[in-house]
Amino acid sequence: MSFSVPVSAAGGPGACSGAGPLSILWESDRPLSLTQTLGILAHGRKDPSVRIGPGVAWLAFSTPEGNATLALSEQPAPAPGARVLARAWGPGAGAALAGVPALLGERDDWTAFDDPDFAASLPAAVAETRRRNPGLRLPSTGRMLDSIVPVILEQRVTAMEAYYAWRYLVTKYGADAPGPAPAGLKVPPGAETWRRVPSWEWHRARVDFHRSGTILRACGAASGLERLSGVPLGTDLTERLCSLPGIGPWSAAEITQRTHGAPDSVSVGDYHLAAFVGEALTGRRTDDAGMLELLEPWRGHRQRLVRLLVLSGFRKQAFGPRLAPEDYRGR
Repeated sequence: MSFSVPVSAAGGPGACSGAGPLSILWESDRPLSLTQTLGILAHGRKDPSVRIGPGVAWLAFSTPEGNATLALSEQPAPAPGARVLARAWGPGAGAALAGVPALLGERDDWTAFDDPDFAASLPAAVAETRRRNPGLRLPSTGRMLDSIVPVILEQRVTAMEAYYAWRYLVTKYGADAPGPAPAGLKVPPGAETWRRVPSWEWHRARVDFHRSGTILRACGAASGLERLSGVPLGTDLTERLCSLPGIGPWSAAEITQRTHGAPDSVSVGDYHLAAFVGEALTGRRTDDAGMLELLEPWRGHRQRLVRLLVLSGFRKQAFGPRLAPEDYRGR
């Protein structure tokens, strides 16, 4: 259960006025960790649209009403609850504040996962990680294109390559974040701006024509894709996303984990995930089919379990050289 109340720029109850930001004080009777919950939204440590630190997060994005900067800071709250001060600037400030509850995982219900009978079925490392990290939630942004573009950039390349491309393109073509935002914070480009990126800039960003073409197709269908934010989780949502050429099951899972807080979406086809899950749960690497078989007893919560495995600090053993990045700029 959570609720929000408006606060003034000075921090007291009441309607916002003057040149200060619009603000709300969001409260919940469940714990929340901003860092753990929102960390999945940052595409690399230097993502120009996100700044996340201990107990603080800054996000810049567009809304139907215009661009917005959203600043979130954890406040003292009676245990086991949470309290977050949310401030927003820009034409889209009101819409940004309206999305705060979903962004902070209000829709993410862990009741069944935390049920004693279900919890008893969990691997010991997962159960212990959940006990130590009760503030982890799965966020729902509702912003489809802002999730689709970086996910496409991450297809078939190393994370380092994808993060570089996102950082380069958003820094060059994104809009300055409204308000007193941290230096360099940018609102990611909208569909029309993405469509105007010249071919040589995709090359400079080290993005091959397959990925840039998929992004341009997504931008051409942006209005329809944004409507998918209102489609509930399920097979139909995945099928609609996968109807766009270049979007497959891996991409659909990665997108809905962010846009819908999907608790059961497993990123089948990921370069590392199956081996990581297999080694974490059994001590042996496995493939996608083996990973799904291992996760089957916890169907309905498989993404929760994967997030907890990652949060546990487990690292799979490295064998051989790392995958070398490709440079598409000379092609």
